[in-house]
Amino acid sequence: MKVLANDGISKTGEQALKDAGIEVLDNRVAQDHVINFINENNVDVLLVRSATKVRQDLIDACPSLKIIGRGGIGMDNIDVEYAIDKGIYIINTPTASSKSVAELVFAHFFSLARFLHESNRLMPLEGETHFNAMKKSFSKAYELSGKTLGVIGFGSIGQEVAKMGISLGMKVKVLTRKPKTKVLSLEFFDGQSVNFEITSTNDMDEFLKDADFISLNTPKTNEYIIDTPQFEKMKDGVYIVNTARGGVMNEVSLIDFIESGKVAGAALDVFEKEPTPEVLLLMNPSLSLSPHVGGNTVDAQEKIGLELAEQIIKIKETIN
Repeated sequence: MKVLANDGISKTGEQALKDAGIEVLDNRVAQDHVINFINENNVDVLLVRSATKVRQDLIDACPSLKIIGRGGIGMDNIDVEYAIDKGIYIINTPTASSKSVAELVFAHFFSLARFLHESNRLMPLEGETHFNAMKKSFSKAYELSGKTLGVIGFGSIGQEVAKMGISLGMKVKVLTRKPKTKVLSLEFFDGQSVNFEITSTNDMDEFLKDADFISLNTPKTNEYIIDTPQFEKMKDGVYIVNTARGGVMNEVSLIDFIESGKVAGAALDVFEKEPTPEVLLLMNPSLSLSPHVGGNTVDAQEKIGLELAEQIIKIKETIN
């Protein structure tokens, strides 16, 4: 069996595959050449993250493919149902990067609440000449403890975000399409654990009215979850972080409500126009920005690689 890890795979995952007698081609093949590479090398397994797209034309043109794997949660870059109909196994790693994404959410929240995104840009330029002025302008910061955290989406990432909010002493509320109850377990270094039962709401107005910090943690959607009507119902001075997908929040409306003062600050790890975000977003001092790196930690990549390898090995045994 041959595996093309076109968007990369961790050394742990690669070694696990090799130990199972599976050949790993750790090439980086441009999208236009993926089909030819797969056919020329008789590739059985194609592993991707978000860069490589696996559409119907590729699936039809590559009869050797038995498995398509996505390192991460979202499968919007793969025509999943079509591949399954063709008899191809589809695998992903829905929980491996959840903690990494949740930590990035709070990295952005802390950055926004303490103006770190802006001070890091200005200190090299004006730190020597306008130190006291910047100290004064960045003094109206906030603690997260005691504030209300609103989490949109209650999958594995949303649950990790909620747990981190609880650990910081925040009041946590969750919005889902249908109300659901989950028990979240916070585990500590000494073996102790504490369980919290949280029931989500599907009442958007009730959810928005008192949330101080809002985190978007949903799959890709066909329409905005957060648009002008939702911004209007938010608490003045709200902070928002989107690490979900571009297109779940209206970026044009976001800028309007930042300028009006309704939104105190926002962070975007994902954009409607990736990989070329709008310049108005990139230049806005009220935005904390990162280039879609939610799951890009060494820890998450190790987990992702190993989980993919384990699933491939199991399928190989089934096929054989």
